[in-house]
Amino acid sequence: MVITLPGVYPTRGSTTLSGYGQNPYGPPSQPQQPPQQQPGYGYPAANSAPYQGGYPTAPPVQPYGAGPYPPAQPSNGMGTAGLVTGLIGAICSAVVFLWFFGIILGILGIVFGGVGRSKVSKGEATNRGAATAGIVLGILGLILPLVYLAIAAAIGSSML
Repeated sequence: MVITLPGVYPTRGSTTLSGYGQNPYGPPSQPQQPPQQQPGYGYPAANSAPYQGGYPTAPPVQPYGAGPYPPAQPSNGMGTAGLVTGLIGAICSAVVFLWFFGIILGILGIVFGGVGRSKVSKGEATNRGAATAGIVLGILGLILPLVYLAIAAAIGSSML
């Protein structure tokens, strides 16, 4: 069995490695001739004919601020935040033992929904429905714990 490594060549008929200390990149090669330069690249030689063609002209440049700008993207983040916080606040208020989180998230839903509605009226946002739903669900998240408190007070006063 002959074991070979890259760049190490065993001698014919031997089973041991030979060639340690030799050039691992193979035998030295003949010096290469410099490549012939293709015409048309770089500076022309001194004894060559002048270049008859020309470079293509650049497209016209517009001055700064001359182009039409694309319209700004609507910032729908506040209306969406109002919807999410109002929805989670209403769900937390519906679960009786999470009423405290429902009140906090209901207030945030009302605030974010109101800011989102004001952005819609200014034309900066496009999600009027999500902002309105955030306000409504935020109010629901505030009212449900009050309803639970009123029911608990009515039941507590009837037991006395």
